[in-house]
Amino acid sequence: MPVKEKIIEKIFLLIALSSITILALITFFIFEEGLPLILKIGPKAFLLGEQWIPSKGAFGIFPMIASSFWVTSGALLLGIPLGLACTIFLTELIPPSIGILLRPAIQLLAAIPSVIYGFWGLIVLVPLIQNYLGGPGLSILAGSLVLSFMILPTIITISEDSLKALPPSYKAGALALGATHWQTIWRVLIPAARSGIVASIILGMGRAIGETMAMIMILGNAVKMPTSFLDSARTLTTNIGIEMGYASGDHRQALFATGIVLFFIIMALNTLAIFLSRRRVH
Repeated sequence: MPVKEKIIEKIFLLIALSSITILALITFFIFEEGLPLILKIGPKAFLLGEQWIPSKGAFGIFPMIASSFWVTSGALLLGIPLGLACTIFLTELIPPSIGILLRPAIQLLAAIPSVIYGFWGLIVLVPLIQNYLGGPGLSILAGSLVLSFMILPTIITISEDSLKALPPSYKAGALALGATHWQTIWRVLIPAARSGIVASIILGMGRAIGETMAMIMILGNAVKMPTSFLDSARTLTTNIGIEMGYASGDHRQALFATGIVLFFIIMALNTLAIFLSRRRVH
């Protein structure tokens, strides 16, 4: 192997090892700060407790876990059909010349800062919900609507790649057997790309759970168990973002412990997405 290639190989190896080291240090820091609080009050009291009153030593995060899944579920209910429809439209239904223009526009959604989505939700969606559906407007519904647009680039990009990776013989064979274009898409192409599509949805779910800034602006940030999509709520990430600036002692450790819960949720989702992607390839 030439010397130049060996040097490049060593550089890439060093970069990879640096990334692993940084991830390990971040993980160690989060656990070092948050684990003592979990052990002090007990995992059950921390995960299933419904009272978050730091001044009284109450650190139950179950309402925020529930709120996170309410918001994420609402975003997926809206984002999955829209994302899948856009994917089919881009890959099968429009001329390539138009697709060249639409793809950058969809990818641009991923480049828009979260705070801009938050401003848009606060100015447009919140008044509409308040005027036509009632309630405070700052609600789970507003957060779900905003997140559904934020996860679209993830779902569309990965799903589109999955459909494009299918052998052309799948489509040709279905059409040769007399299937219509839509029957081919719905009964052949989408099932064949199912694992990649599911992986895109899982990664979109991780994106939704981890969103902070936009949710701080439009959820209302009430620490309570949600009962409807019109309720105000506070997610795990928004709780950390709101309170970390002034927290100390057990309160600060509780926020890091919340980070541990998020860490396991995101790692589980990413691991599942990687597994499904590899299954698609093989």
